Amino acid sequence: MAASSASSASVSAAGAPALAATYVYVSNAEDGDISSYTLQVDGTLAAGARTTVAGMVMPMAVSPDKRLLYAASRAKPFSVYTFTINPGNGALRFLASSPLAESFPYISLDKSGRYLLGASYAGHLVSVNAIGADGRVAAGALQVVPVGRNAHSIRVDGSNKFLYVPCLGSDQIFQFSFDVATGRLASSTPAVAQMPAMSGPRHFVTSSDNKFLYALSELKATVTTFAINPETGALAELTTVAGLPAGSTLGPGAPRGGAGLPGAPVRNTDNDIWAADIHITPDDKFLYISERTSSSVGAFSVDAASGKLTFLGSTPTEKQPRSFAISANGRFMVVSGEKSATLSAYAIDEASGALKLSGKAPAGKGANWVEIVSFDQAPA
Repeated sequence: MAASSASSASVSAAGAPALAATYVYVSNAEDGDISSYTLQVDGTLAAGARTTVAGMVMPMAVSPDKRLLYAASRAKPFSVYTFTINPGNGALRFLASSPLAESFPYISLDKSGRYLLGASYAGHLVSVNAIGADGRVAAGALQVVPVGRNAHSIRVDGSNKFLYVPCLGSDQIFQFSFDVATGRLASSTPAVAQMPAMSGPRHFVTSSDNKFLYALSELKATVTTFAINPETGALAELTTVAGLPAGSTLGPGAPRGGAGLPGAPVRNTDNDIWAADIHITPDDKFLYISERTSSSVGAFSVDAASGKLTFLGSTPTEKQPRSFAISANGRFMVVSGEKSATLSAYAIDEASGALKLSGKAPAGKGANWVEIVSFDQAPA
């Protein structure tokens, strides 16, 4: 693999200073590269270099110290590519590539940054790979664990002691304890949190105080709040709230073979609910989800004490928004669309949570995953 870059012109307002060195990275599955941008103080985007990776590059993850960006390819041979991040200009530099156990639609790092976690939709499994002090991912997995059908994400909780895996096809969230000393997973008791049939749990986030887990159901565009037991990590379901307007004509979806990969079965999905991503603001005031069929972002207010969500409304956005991200200061959101030639940035109203378009920038083909990296101080 050879990494290369090509500069493109800025699309931001002339002379706008960088937002404390905040960079946006978007993987372009069809182009096999990563686009980079600078997020300006006014919420506009300045397009930067594009870095070649590999075919079907999709999920990405950033190390806790913000030094490294990891990007996984879902084309054979399944691999993860590691890049260093230049804090001064956001440039990516290829460091290494390593094989992965399967095709992963989702990767993440634990809180220590010593382990790469992967969930495989088609393989119905998760894996753990060690990460060396130099940031390189070890070639052999420490552990490969079978889970339910269509594992769609994998993340640790805020304590780094527990780990969760939503399995869309079996309507379960697998629960594990995580040993940071060895990187190994062990099934919790109970081993799963069972959700209603055909809900299709996909992605999730946890509250900053680690009391609640919010799980997005792909097939219903609902968000379920779970209480996290601080001693065992076990999830207890509290409430479920719909994330589409009352007048929506979309109906419940169904699991999709291969999650859009080549060779997947074809069926009429024009009216299917097809929710994708979920994120919460750093202050836990607002939570958002993306829905691909309606090309919209739904907003909720969050009661931090109870974890209860209240649906606020939807905002039209890029076509087929598979991913979005929220800046570290909670002021901006960036949304990509798999079938859109542009990327959108929004200002988040701190009082109402409403989204206001602040800027657009050109996007690659199959714009897929969004990561935002903010450094504490602007480069000298």
